[in-house]
Amino acid sequence: MTPQSSLIVLAGSTGNLGGRIARALLDRGAETRAIVRRGSAADRVEALRRRGASIIEVDFGNAAELTAACAGGSCVVSALSGLHEVIVERQTQLLNAAIAAGVARFIPSDYAIDSANVPTGKNRHLDLRREFHERLDRAPIAATSILNGMFAELLTGQAPVVLFPLQRVVYWEDADQPLDFTTMDDTAAFAAAAARDPSAPRVLRIAGDVISARGLAEAATEATGRRFRLFRAGGLGRLETLITITRAVFPQSGAVYPAWQGMQYLRDMFSGRGKLEPLDNGRYPGMPWTTTRDVLAAHELGRHG
Repeated sequence: MTPQSSLIVLAGSTGNLGGRIARALLDRGAETRAIVRRGSAADRVEALRRRGASIIEVDFGNAAELTAACAGGSCVVSALSGLHEVIVERQTQLLNAAIAAGVARFIPSDYAIDSANVPTGKNRHLDLRREFHERLDRAPIAATSILNGMFAELLTGQAPVVLFPLQRVVYWEDADQPLDFTTMDDTAAFAAAAARDPSAPRVLRIAGDVISARGLAEAATEATGRRFRLFRAGGLGRLETLITITRAVFPQSGAVYPAWQGMQYLRDMFSGRGKLEPLDNGRYPGMPWTTTRDVLAAHELGRHG
C-alpha cells in the first residue's frame, strides 16, 4: 500500500475536527486545498493559509464553482457538521462536484459509532448519515467511511459519563459493556492517512481506546488520584423513556447536539449495537493512539492549572 501524495480537497476545514484534519494533512506533507464558505471566520481561514493550505472560497449552491474547487483532487474529504441541510444536502452538492471534477475518492463526514445494527429512526445523528449513504453508494466514486466511536474529549464535559465533582462514572445497563472512544486528533490523523490511501476500503473502524464504564472508573481514579465509583442510572428501558420525555419537553429540533441526541448516542453505545468490530487501528503503522486515561489526566491537570 503506497500512500497517495497528490492533492487532497477538504471541506469543513474551519470546524473543530476539520481544522485538525487539515493540520494532520499538512504536517504529513500532503498538498491540501481547503474549501470554505464565503463569510467563514477570517481568523480560521488565515490560520489554514499560514500553515500551507490553499484556500478556495465557494458558494455550495453554485455547482460550477464547487466543481472547479474540487478539480485536480485525488480525494475529497468532508468534515462538514450540521443537520439535514448540511449532512445530506450540502454533502450531496460536494459529492456531485467531486464526481463532476473527476475525483477518484470521497470520505464522508461520518466519524461516529457503527449504524449497521441501529434501527432507522432511533438515532438522528446516524439517520442523517444513513440517508446520505444511500446517495453516496449509488454514486460512481470510491468512498471510505471512518467510524471512531465517540470523541474521547466528550468525556471531560459534554457527555454525562465521568462526573468529576461527584467522583462518579455513570452507566446504563451494564458496567462491563465495551465502549469505543477516539480523540479528535487521533481521528484526524487516521483520516489524513486514509485520504492518501487509494486502496482504503468502504469502511474503516478505529478506537483509540476500548473501555467499559468500570474501566473508566479505574482510569479516572488513576488520572486524578481520587477514587471514582460507578453509578448505575438504570437499564436501557429507562434510558429510552428518558429520551422520549426529554425530546417531547425540550425538542430543540434545530440544535445539532440537543440533550436527547446525546442520550440516543449513549444508548446505542451501552446497548452494544454501535460497537465497532473489527478495528482497523493497525492499518497505518506508527499511528498514535491516546487512551481515555490520558484524556482524563490532561483534563484534571487543566482544572488545577
